[in-house]
Amino acid sequence: MTHTARRIGRTLALVLPVVMVLSGTLAVTRVPWAAQNNESPLLTAASTTLSKKAVQPRAAQDVLRDKLLVELKEKDPGKALTDLQRAVEQRPSLARHCMSIAKALGKAAVEQYGPTRAHRFSRPVCDTSFASGVAQFA
Repeated sequence: MTHTARRIGRTLALVLPVVMVLSGTLAVTRVPWAAQNNESPLLTAASTTLSKKAVQPRAAQDVLRDKLLVELKEKDPGKALTDLQRAVEQRPSLARHCMSIAKALGKAAVEQYGPTRAHRFSRPVCDTSFASGVAQFA
């Protein structure tokens, strides 16, 4: 009798961890045949990892570019260029992005004011990249 009990105990000791791992895995993954509705609120471990990657903070130069483009549309390109110059002076790490931001401002100025009027706002900010952007998109 004790031999049979030991044998059952050994079998359970080997099988039980495997069953627990499989049931735990199935608990956190989405089983497509379990729900009739395709828009199930269940999330898989992979989907939460992807959502964490998707919600990363934006880079400082992207935030500055968007802010200056809004300012250009609301006020004028001269004010946006002045604020770009001040931002680069306050945060020197933005200097390497200054040319691309100024070109984006030049493109937006051409779209809003036309090439002739946009050229009037040109000033020597970021090696005259604003003028280059105006000329490129004119």
